[in-house]
Amino acid sequence: MIKLTILGNNSAIPAHDRHPTAQVVEIREQLFLVDCGEGTQIQMQRYNIKRRRVNYIFISHLHGDHYFGLIGLVTSMGLLGRTHPLYIFAPALLKDIIYLHLSVANTVLPYEIVFTPTEPGEHKMLLDNPHYAVHCFPVEHRIPCHGFVFTAKGGGRKIVPEQCKAYEIPAAFYPHLKQGEDYLRRDGFLVKNEMVTESGPADKRYAYCADTLYTETYLEHILGADAIYHESTYLSDNTDRAGERYHSTAAQAAKIAAKADAKRLFLGHFSSKYIDLNPFYDEASAVFANVEVTKEGMSYEI
Repeated sequence: MIKLTILGNNSAIPAHDRHPTAQVVEIREQLFLVDCGEGTQIQMQRYNIKRRRVNYIFISHLHGDHYFGLIGLVTSMGLLGRTHPLYIFAPALLKDIIYLHLSVANTVLPYEIVFTPTEPGEHKMLLDNPHYAVHCFPVEHRIPCHGFVFTAKGGGRKIVPEQCKAYEIPAAFYPHLKQGEDYLRRDGFLVKNEMVTESGPADKRYAYCADTLYTETYLEHILGADAIYHESTYLSDNTDRAGERYHSTAAQAAKIAAKADAKRLFLGHFSSKYIDLNPFYDEASAVFANVEVTKEGMSYEI
């Protein structure tokens, strides 16, 4: 399962009690912070997100509403005694920005920042272990920008203990069974995997599509996602403005979700010109059925 908590879903500036972009993805008690707009750590306090549990931060691009909260969070972690590493994945120039802030303040962090740059236009695996994986993909914005796909791995095949005992398979071999391997007994009898296992839970995939104009160039990376978060800065009466500013409308976000055959669509990154967000639901749901207009502080299970 993936748990998504929205900390900020506004674009550009704080307005109407909405805040610049930030969200937390949780997989197996591991917290991933995605973008870090102004006020993110205050939002984390408000919604009981523990800073010490955040070990990975992903910054989509270097427009300020997506990272102006980062230096405050990084220094607060140090003041609170963090000693374990913090992993940041972001455009290369952000590393210089972080260390410039630290340098002029004569600040030495008590923990290590492990920085991995995302290069313009690239798509690659950023993290991969038995429990989860994260890869980035390029979207189309005014400056280089990436989306991210978070995969909660299902854990492989499900062991049937009674059958394993009946076929005399030692417990030490169970991890291999979960990966789909057969077992060859000493007497030469081959125990086929399907004789002692069942289908395990399927992987869950959540795609964060970041700031982008309407384009289908990244569809291949989000096909079949269990949920996608797609920016919907404007409504359709501002389609031209959306294109000029490399943003999308609610209807365009819904069109992407439909073409990607996604199961759910979360809308966010709303322009401050809108107070009432109900029209975003109306517009998107006319194109794609399973739409949710995100609300700050809400957690969604995927």
